[in-house]
Amino acid sequence: MATSQIETVSTNADKAKLAAAVVLAVGAIVAFYLLARQGAVVQWVALLVGLAAAVGAFGSSESGRQLWAFGRDSWREVKKVVWPTRKETIQMTAYVFAFVAIMSIFLWLTDKTLEWVFFDLILGWRK
Repeated sequence: MATSQIETVSTNADKAKLAAAVVLAVGAIVAFYLLARQGAVVQWVALLVGLAAAVGAFGSSESGRQLWAFGRDSWREVKKVVWPTRKETIQMTAYVFAFVAIMSIFLWLTDKTLEWVFFDLILGWRK
């Protein structure tokens, strides 16, 4: 049985980096709205610079490095996927459409049969 290790150790420096990332992100949003009179270009530059600094602060923390490693590993796994060919995709799509058509006919026939049995034969409502 494989055991997974969960590490929740967080240093004060990491906590400070995460707090700085939050402060920078909030500061960027506040600056965007406070600089409305300076023009759209200044607003957007302030927002983008602040968010880039927040991403940098988050990326330098242990959580940021773990997120980056997770993304890198996920991308590596996506590369291992064997995607179906165009012919296989078209065939499977045709199978699904055929199955849906057959099931819809079956369900319609079942519904009409039950309707006939209950309303015509048993209850006699349609005479």
